[in-house]
Amino acid sequence: MSRFWSPVIQGLTPYVPGEQPKLQNLVKLNTNENPYGPSLAVQAALREAVGDSLRLYPDPNADALKDTLAAYHGVARNEIFVGNGSDEVLAFVFQALLQHEAPVLFPDVTYSFYPVYCGLYGIDFVKVPLGESMDIRAEDYRRPCGGIIFPNPNAPTGIGMPAAAVEQMLAEHPDAVVVVDEAYVDFGGESVIPLVKRYPNLLVVQTLSKSRSLAGLRVGFAIGHPDLIEALDRVKNSFNSYPLDRLALAGAIAAYQDEAYFQQTRRAIMASREALVAQLHALGFDVLPSQANFVFARHPGRDALLLAQGLRERAVIVRHFRQPRIDQYLRITVGTDAECAALVAALRDILGTVPAP
Repeated sequence: MSRFWSPVIQGLTPYVPGEQPKLQNLVKLNTNENPYGPSLAVQAALREAVGDSLRLYPDPNADALKDTLAAYHGVARNEIFVGNGSDEVLAFVFQALLQHEAPVLFPDVTYSFYPVYCGLYGIDFVKVPLGESMDIRAEDYRRPCGGIIFPNPNAPTGIGMPAAAVEQMLAEHPDAVVVVDEAYVDFGGESVIPLVKRYPNLLVVQTLSKSRSLAGLRVGFAIGHPDLIEALDRVKNSFNSYPLDRLALAGAIAAYQDEAYFQQTRRAIMASREALVAQLHALGFDVLPSQANFVFARHPGRDALLLAQGLRERAVIVRHFRQPRIDQYLRITVGTDAECAALVAALRDILGTVPAP
């Protein structure tokens, strides 16, 4: 550790993102990227945005994007906050809305950035165990807290929580902010954005990285009561007044305007997911019910780490977590049908050539 580091940095355990391998010809199913590229409309908008205007700062308020999101989701502009990917939005959420004396609650198996933010901002937290079926249960959160945050569908399990259960949690915690991270909601989940009008303690966070095929542009947003949005704006404007550049703004707006492409690709991914689940079942895997663009699977007779290593040797990359309760699971992104077929062929080869312990 450097003697020049701030004390808080010395104690941090940073988030480790999914591997971005440099090797060619890999079947990359480890970071939940969309297998289908941005729509032609998005690509055209990006080309048009490249020009003399890049010498100018972008709109610090992103009003055109906010108006697009407001019209799409049926909310007002002052109920929307935008940021440089949903990770930045979440970072501002922890700082602006979850930094209280009472601890933040989130699941014990969930997005591993949450405890990192708590460490960065000095926030106490309590991990609430998932149920026996690996689901988030509203009744488990009936305890004092300084806020609640969870993905819906959850990651890395892929299991969704019904809107009615989220509403129960909101009603039981009127004095705490409940943050619902909907990064994967477009693949079969139930969004709770319609509840924002009735619950001033609800903040919904979404991203354009997954269902809109824009992980490379870094665009995320939050929808909630104007008081919550103002808190986020205060942090943003004390940190970086221009989080979204001109290309990101142009691409994001175009992505929401091309509804047909969005529907086509998300339905293709959902269909591929169901086919992949059936094929994994046929190979003897247990697969959790997924409403995301990935599946969470384990084989009762094979070690997950060894399976992941065997797949890598066959040029297929998936995600393995060395974490209690889930160290025997693999998180597998739903790719194209061809990529899923390559995965299944590699697994079949591993299961057929390597004897079970």
